[in-house]
Amino acid sequence: MNGFLPFALPEIGEEEIAEVVDSLRSGWVTTGPKAKKFEEQFSEFLGDASLQSISVNSATSGLHLALEALGVGPGDEVIVPDYTFTATAEVVRYLGATPVFVDVDSATFNMSAESFAAAITDKTKAVMPVHFAGLSCDMDAIIEVAKTHGIRIVEDAAHALPTHYNGRLIGTLDSDFTVFSFYANKTMTTGEGGMVVTRDAELAKRCRIMRLHGISRDAFDRYTSTKPAWFYEIVAPGFKYNMPDIAAAIGIHQLKRLPAFQLKRNDMAGFYNQEFSGLPLVLPALPGNGSEHAWHLYPVRLKAEAGITRDTFIQKMADEGIGCSVHFIPLHLQPYWRDTYSLTPEMFPNAHAAYEMEVSLPLYTKMTHSDQQRVVSAVKKVLGCD
Repeated sequence: MNGFLPFALPEIGEEEIAEVVDSLRSGWVTTGPKAKKFEEQFSEFLGDASLQSISVNSATSGLHLALEALGVGPGDEVIVPDYTFTATAEVVRYLGATPVFVDVDSATFNMSAESFAAAITDKTKAVMPVHFAGLSCDMDAIIEVAKTHGIRIVEDAAHALPTHYNGRLIGTLDSDFTVFSFYANKTMTTGEGGMVVTRDAELAKRCRIMRLHGISRDAFDRYTSTKPAWFYEIVAPGFKYNMPDIAAAIGIHQLKRLPAFQLKRNDMAGFYNQEFSGLPLVLPALPGNGSEHAWHLYPVRLKAEAGITRDTFIQKMADEGIGCSVHFIPLHLQPYWRDTYSLTPEMFPNAHAAYEMEVSLPLYTKMTHSDQQRVVSAVKKVLGCD
């Protein structure tokens, strides 16, 4: 035993640390030149010159900005999966609109085009597909349904960097917005933070205005101008969602390391797949041809023949010094969503069944091969398969 192995840890290098120190010494610690640089490099990483990237202080704020820019408000409905983190739905309520919850595919845990189509009403304004664990939804089918009905698309890509769908990076598809997360446990991190991506210049302009109090011009430009530039106008009741340079400084170097991070995550997932083959586990769904998994999470499900409940499995893994988690507690079980919208498990059979048996095992780039072997050994021991 080499101490407790946590479920997730970020991998921060000396380059990130030096860049943060440089920001502190420069005197520019809030949104400024490094946030701009990070945005430009993010668009370059996605490889599409038509895209605009807007850095924000969280993916939650990014989702909120996206829906606000699309004009979502009271009387509108936004379709979201039941199997997601609360942020996906709560931003709909921020705007006074109504989230409409749909079940997910039993294999991928992703929203399907069929469940989306069945939930459409004359009040549906937008849909928010969530790419669970780093595996893309079937976006061609979802986009076709949305375009047919005139519904706007905001991809919740908190897990999906860098995920490929049919040869294209998530963030470059034909949706209105894609929103990424850089929270501490994601495939790359800025500590807290996110990125909003869109091709629409007017939508991007609205997001930039609303992320900083509805100010009509960029605060960075005002403070770096060599001429008096103190005047500004408030054109809307905006928010305080900007990413500071201290966070962007981390992101600049995390983004450079992302391809190497992805290669390691893919190798780690392959090792787990090999070692867990034949155990009483349902392994994660794999991407189809032309698609690539980001492997933000490694979610398994216990089969009935495992002879152990999910909660007992997690406790026994902890006893072995291994941290695990659950993704997600579906929204129909959360008191606010359950009680406000009269949600029941029977309405979401796939999400509920997934939740009851799902365990997310540690998978992060700071893990060593020895760490992974510890996880494998513990899983086999707890399942009585060692």
